[in-house]
Amino acid sequence: MARLDTVKNITGLTEWYGKNKRLRNMVNLVVVAGFFDPSKSHDREEIAEIKKMHTLIEKYQLQGQFRWIAAQTDRYRNGELYRCIADTKGAFVQPALYEAFGLTVIEAMNCGLPTFATNQGGPAEIIIDGVSGFHIDPNNGDESSNKIADFFEKCKTDAGYWNQMSAAGRQRIYECYTWKIYANKVLNMGSIYGFWRQINKEPKLAKQRYIQMFYSLLFRKLASNVPIKVPEPLQSAQTAPVESQQPAAATGIAKPQPPASAVIDKPNQQEKTAQQKKREEGSELKPPSSQQIRNPVRDLWTQWGITIGFLFIIYYLLKRLYCMFM
Repeated sequence: MARLDTVKNITGLTEWYGKNKRLRNMVNLVVVAGFFDPSKSHDREEIAEIKKMHTLIEKYQLQGQFRWIAAQTDRYRNGELYRCIADTKGAFVQPALYEAFGLTVIEAMNCGLPTFATNQGGPAEIIIDGVSGFHIDPNNGDESSNKIADFFEKCKTDAGYWNQMSAAGRQRIYECYTWKIYANKVLNMGSIYGFWRQINKEPKLAKQRYIQMFYSLLFRKLASNVPIKVPEPLQSAQTAPVESQQPAAATGIAKPQPPASAVIDKPNQQEKTAQQKKREEGSELKPPSSQQIRNPVRDLWTQWGITIGFLFIIYYLLKRLYCMFM
């Protein structure tokens, strides 16, 4: 129930079976993986494993004891294969050099198959060794094949041992690896994470402080140095009328000149009137001082405060006098 590559170690399982005569005399080997024909694969590693598989079949003369089924993409057919092996009182072996999780291990145990799985990775947590299944060492083929052979020998002597391991495997899955349990765990983790986000606001505040510090130290100075083009004021198109000046010799009439005193005194009078207007406007627009504004509510509270303070002082003095003379 795997792809045919080096990590899955399917050829290693075939070699274990071919070398162990005791195991070959009790059970047959069914492999579900890869392709039969190397030309159907485009992966060099898989092609090498297919050729190695054919070599092992010829080397150990496994004809009649070995069945090779191509990898199935139909999940329903995979489920039927598990059940067919379980009906014949067989077992499931997962010999990978490393397995991250081990979905096929859970599928086999859920179908009631006693399971032998690698002790490297996820199956080491799924299976309790000797209780709900068995751990095998993928780097020690002789020990692993003998462990499988010991299981089938015990099943021959004890008819209920196979059923016991099958029921223990299903119980382990029902307790830890059903969809309902998984969904509850995901929801609980989501709730805990949401609660943590609500109560743990210090990282957010620290982040905001850091951004504010960055803005104050760096960005504000950089922004102040950016040149901003100021729009120029529009020039007035009004031009003073040009009076035609004719020379006095041509007209013969001299223009009368105003007296000097009138020319000098008129601007002074205008300046005085302008200054007076400014003073008057300033006096009108000047806001009244805080002393001029009286707040009746504030005055009332001030009077009450003074009265209560005075009463406390009288009470304190009377109490001291009473304590002195009594």
